[in-house]
Amino acid sequence: MKKFTSAFMTPFRMIIFSYIVSMLIFSVLLWLPVSHNPGVELGYLDSLFTSVSAVSVTGLTVINVPETLSYTGVFFLALAMQVGGIGIMSLGTFVWMLLGRKINLSQRLLIMVDQNQYQFSGMVKLMRNILLLALAIEAVGAFILGTYYIQYFDSIGQAYYQGAFGALTAFTNAGFDVTGQSLIPFADDYYVQLIVVLLIFAGAIGFPVLMEVREYLSSNNKDFRFSLFTKVTVTTYFLVFIIGVIGILLLEANVYYQGMAWHQQVSSAIFHSASSRSAGLSTMDVSAYSLPTLLFVSSLMIIGASPSSVGGGLRTTTLAVMFLTIRSFALGKEEVKVFGRQVHPEDKQKAFIVLSFFLVGVFAAVLCISALEQNNTNVELIDIIFEVSSAFGTCGLTTGITDDLSRPSQLVLMLLMFVGRVGILAFLLSVKRKETKSYYKYPTERMIIG
Repeated sequence: MKKFTSAFMTPFRMIIFSYIVSMLIFSVLLWLPVSHNPGVELGYLDSLFTSVSAVSVTGLTVINVPETLSYTGVFFLALAMQVGGIGIMSLGTFVWMLLGRKINLSQRLLIMVDQNQYQFSGMVKLMRNILLLALAIEAVGAFILGTYYIQYFDSIGQAYYQGAFGALTAFTNAGFDVTGQSLIPFADDYYVQLIVVLLIFAGAIGFPVLMEVREYLSSNNKDFRFSLFTKVTVTTYFLVFIIGVIGILLLEANVYYQGMAWHQQVSSAIFHSASSRSAGLSTMDVSAYSLPTLLFVSSLMIIGASPSSVGGGLRTTTLAVMFLTIRSFALGKEEVKVFGRQVHPEDKQKAFIVLSFFLVGVFAAVLCISALEQNNTNVELIDIIFEVSSAFGTCGLTTGITDDLSRPSQLVLMLLMFVGRVGILAFLLSVKRKETKSYYKYPTERMIIG
């Protein structure tokens, strides 16, 4: 029995099982009466949806957080966001270290899978550094926002409470808020928006990138070289961000932004281009955007953040490798080269597998929810496309239909949020059958493609 369990529970399945257990635990904690405000009742399915959204750091919700959850409930919600954002194995490693336990090979393998790494060496040190760096960024963000919020709130305690939660939800790209209005109250406060955008960048750019930047700044080594991953990730992330800003500005110039001052237009476009990649925070009612903009923002949510970050989606490196491969094919080159390096053939294959699965998943989910909600007059097709993109990209932006959807449709969204958080490759590898050695080969024959 033990051998069967050991063979069945591969590292990928163990990671997925850990996330499922975490979601169930937090769903129960959020369901407890102590987690609710006096006189408020919360059904288990609503608490389950909230838990899945928090652990997957998405932000879609069927409840109003400050009206529904007590301070205890908000603490459980924040803890779920932290677990989902930093990663179960990062926090698990920290607990093991506090208990003085030695991290064995199987646990190092789980860490490697959870963080999309390719080597065992330095895993424990990496987890420790990631956790300390993440907590330090959140603490600095909480202090800056909390201190600034004193002018907005009645007490210092409330200001730092809002600041701490705001820093956590921005860095983890979770999208939840305890204002009840996201960041709409700060639509004209560019300082708050700047701090939040910087926290979103820090969380979504990827932990390996942060660690390399930290090493570069603290090292006196003049020969230090950034990895290909960091170069491609940073370039792609900010290129898509800039395209997002320009796209939103052009599409809304004569619609929602008409009559607004230029600096209001630019600040709104910058914030929502950054937030739509995975964060899910907003300084306006997103449903006020025009149809083309909603489709454009949906594409940004689908692209998502970087690998080994708090965000989900297709991921920046997937997009980069895909376009670089197409470019090389168009130029008649077999190898994919960038920044003086050659992309591994296996990475090209993974990129197209992820892209194909993602597109099929989005289409299937839109079709399924459309069929389930065809008699729901409060839901339109663009709302469903936007909601599905938000869930699969673990973003959290919504046109406001989440609570109007039927339970089966909400279950579809929960599945999308779950797969979006654990990662498509991890999900596919968890169901992959064990490879068997082939003792013979079939003749090769060409196929007509395209």
